[in-house]
Amino acid sequence: MRSFIAGLAALAMAFVGSVEAKADKLQDILSKGVVRIGVPLDAPPFGSQDAARKPIGFDIEMAEMVAKGLGVKLEMQQITGANRIPFLLTDKVDIVISVMGLTPERARQIQFTAPYANTFLAVYGPKSLPVSSPETIGTARIAAARGTTQELAISASAPRASLMRTEDDATAAAAYISGQADLLATNSIVAQALAKQNPNKEFERKFTIRRSPAHMGVQMDQHNLVRWLDGFIFFNTMNGELDRMHRKHLDMPMDPLPTL
Repeated sequence: MRSFIAGLAALAMAFVGSVEAKADKLQDILSKGVVRIGVPLDAPPFGSQDAARKPIGFDIEMAEMVAKGLGVKLEMQQITGANRIPFLLTDKVDIVISVMGLTPERARQIQFTAPYANTFLAVYGPKSLPVSSPETIGTARIAAARGTTQELAISASAPRASLMRTEDDATAAAAYISGQADLLATNSIVAQALAKQNPNKEFERKFTIRRSPAHMGVQMDQHNLVRWLDGFIFFNTMNGELDRMHRKHLDMPMDPLPTL
């Protein structure tokens, strides 16, 4: 009987320990007064640096708004397409705001919020290159940031394509602009910004990969935090703030977005 009771006590302690291990991230943020948000600095206009090396862009402003809404201090950390999910899984950040698209594979690892920005993924190149689909890529070299939705999509749809996998979006863009790559797979808004910055380089859309709204990401078990962020997105959609940010950073109004 004593061994049975001792066993129950051990199970109870293990259960308490597991509950404590899965702390409520929202309450933890509020208690500490700090929120750690991973943002991109290689994907203008969502995230980049100005002449004074100050972070600027849509996702930067979103991170600042989230911290203000929570009433806590913002601790920003630079992330890339390849490490944004690992940073969440290893608890280096509380939230990822990095023009991240939702895929079923990613949704097995982290939780996504409702979308906050409307974009699509596509392949861009010069007008002279006769590419109109994954099947017509041929020997053309495509630059894409490793671990991004566009890199994974091209790998799946054109497995024989010559894919130049770079460490981040800025390096992929530089490879295309410098002529190291013939094509660039990227976000539509990023391509729009690159075309403005590089007027002598052609950014013709060759084909669309898919529509890919941007979502925030949190750890898988943080339901309270993702619910708060959904409320934050809803509130700032209804009061016009997200439309203002679309016009300011993306040069377009905010179209209606799907819900999860």
